[in-house]
Amino acid sequence: MSLMQFRTPKKDMTSPLPAFLQGASIEVMPKTAEKIADFRAILPAGTQVFVAHIDGTDPADMQATVTRLAREGFAPVPHIPARVVPSQAALAEWIAAYRGAGATSALLLGGGLSTPRGPFADSMQMLDTGLFADFERLYVAGHPEGNRDIDPNGGEAEVLRALRWKQDFAQRTDAQMAVVTQFCFDAKPVIEWANRMQAVGLNLPIRIGLAGPAKLQTMLKFAIMCGVGPSLRVLQRRARDVTKLLVPYEPTDFITAIARHKAANPGFAIEAAHIFPLGGITASTDWLSRAKAA
Repeated sequence: MSLMQFRTPKKDMTSPLPAFLQGASIEVMPKTAEKIADFRAILPAGTQVFVAHIDGTDPADMQATVTRLAREGFAPVPHIPARVVPSQAALAEWIAAYRGAGATSALLLGGGLSTPRGPFADSMQMLDTGLFADFERLYVAGHPEGNRDIDPNGGEAEVLRALRWKQDFAQRTDAQMAVVTQFCFDAKPVIEWANRMQAVGLNLPIRIGLAGPAKLQTMLKFAIMCGVGPSLRVLQRRARDVTKLLVPYEPTDFITAIARHKAANPGFAIEAAHIFPLGGITASTDWLSRAKAA
């Protein structure tokens, strides 16, 4: 009997990450987008690029960014934060401008203001206007680690109520709806959250938020500012390791764990990744290119 017959078969070490990242989206702001000479040099054609509308952003800058991204061959997804919208007429104007510029999807948010500037306090009120019927897909926010603005006493009762309303809206209107989450750092609570959503009958597809490469200090600042919960411990442990203090954080371990779980459980609701480029757009697109080629 030859030695060949006693060799242990090689395990398939192929990572599921490259395939999982094929449909990854990324977020930009109009001011940071201006610094990119040509997005075609850093992103694959057709990538969904979400355009963040933070308080103080000129709607004209939002529209110009959406127009540019569509012209360069991407799928722009403008944010529309309810509490920033000054009137229903303004909402109708923004929607018409985005659709005219080539946007076929939008992300509807409550917005970070404590007091609405106009008639809308949340995305549900905007949906009730019927103005979004021409969009092919509508995204809404997800919060795997809770949201103290929505559930000030902790837990997720109000977050769940809002997601149920949005899922019911999708079913009664035939709207194509999906969830985009805040960025996270620990796969375990994210997987548990996604499974919990399915267990209570919430079946909207999910894009999981991840933080693009950045200095640890930058990451900690954004994590605390945005209310990241249990997975903040990942960064805190990293901060205690002096060998990693000067090495930029990368989301590879986090998103690989999600990709492996998805590969082992095809019915898992998380379908794609959404990148928040906290350390800069090119740092995130460079990481994405490397991770997809690994």
